[in-house]
Amino acid sequence: MGSRKNPNNMIQKIFIKTFGCQMNEYDSNRIYDTVKKIGFQKTENYEEANCYLLNTCHIRDKAKEKVYHEIGRVKKIFRSKQKPLVIIAGCVAQAENQEMLKREPYIDLVIGPQSYHKINDTILNHIEKKKKIEETEFDAISKFDYLNKINNDSGKISSFLTIQEGCDKFCHFCVVPYTRGPEYSRPLEQILDEAKYLADNGAQEIVLLGQNVNAYSYEQNKLSNLIFEIEKIPQIKRIRYTTSHPKDMSDDLIEVYKSSKKLMPLVHLPVQSGSNKILERMNRKHTISEYHKIFDKLKDINPNIEFSSDFIIGYPGEEEEDFQATFELINKIKFINSFSFIFSPRPGTVAADLELIDKKISMERLEIIQNQLFENQINMNKSLENKTINVLVENLTDDKTQVFGRSEYMTSVIFNGKKEDIGKILPVRINKSNRSTLFGEIINNSNQKVA
Repeated sequence: MGSRKNPNNMIQKIFIKTFGCQMNEYDSNRIYDTVKKIGFQKTENYEEANCYLLNTCHIRDKAKEKVYHEIGRVKKIFRSKQKPLVIIAGCVAQAENQEMLKREPYIDLVIGPQSYHKINDTILNHIEKKKKIEETEFDAISKFDYLNKINNDSGKISSFLTIQEGCDKFCHFCVVPYTRGPEYSRPLEQILDEAKYLADNGAQEIVLLGQNVNAYSYEQNKLSNLIFEIEKIPQIKRIRYTTSHPKDMSDDLIEVYKSSKKLMPLVHLPVQSGSNKILERMNRKHTISEYHKIFDKLKDINPNIEFSSDFIIGYPGEEEEDFQATFELINKIKFINSFSFIFSPRPGTVAADLELIDKKISMERLEIIQNQLFENQINMNKSLENKTINVLVENLTDDKTQVFGRSEYMTSVIFNGKKEDIGKILPVRINKSNRSTLFGEIINNSNQKVA
């Protein structure tokens, strides 16, 4: 696939707008890598695009409506210009497929996340036959076998690498099993080849991605084995993984934190609720007690490990005592960098048919939860003031006067560096902070103790 050429024999420009998670960002980059084979170049200026692709997410509320709103905006932009090829990709494309072509004639192609290996042929078929096409077959193995033959040219200091897709958990609120399909783990060698290529092209940090990344299992290899294999790549200085499920937080993975020198001390482990009753209604397949055990085991290994999480507030059946249990959990574990949302029903899921609780109550509860989560972030960042931390420098700031990097806990850090510092891990003394960012200066004294 992808060996055919664009029949127009001219350079085409593609603009991709990405919604949603890191996996969508990874997918968008791989789409760029793929369509280069048929003469498309990436553009950041959507007005000059010959192809406009929306990579969509179905997790949040009104995802479908956001797509149609965006298409309306594209129509206006190109009203007096030649219409671009309009492609809807991602999870909304998978969920809605042919309905999108029927509802919005401006859309030309609909491609689901397991069909990206077919995107070149799909585009070329459309150009040749002027026919609208929907391609949403589940074909994860073919997808990754194909993408494995195309270099991942992300060129980023911190690079995403998908190792697992799909989900078998069937949480009652979630569409992922229906849009991404069943759990599939990529072959170990494929992953290592891609990791080595990324490292050879400047990556200092690898972020391993999956809908249930800690469910990774290929032959005898689990995520714990994979981390140690990637750790052997000399250029890679940091390793992260997301998103995890508590059910798959196995002892062998927990033990990695004892001996790994490159695995970062931030564990993103979505809990969703602090109430066992609500967890059961969600079909989460774990309890709060089990979650606490994971937390305690990791803290025993390394007290500096911090947790971030996801929370759904106002889930059907959530009473005041359930909400209080979530609040108490947040107070106890002191989550940082967490995400919280009001429940919104996703069509086709079990929870879509459940009776919603009063929106005003949900909004009030969300505000309380977010205020507490924000306070946790502020306190965490405040605790680093006047201390020296290690920062991986990723880029210059927009005004080119400073550099931007991230701490071991993924917090943004801005300080007085220069272009030559990009890609280095530097000791930075933190002078001040706010909720989302640390500000500091490089410490040249190598004897300075790092927090």
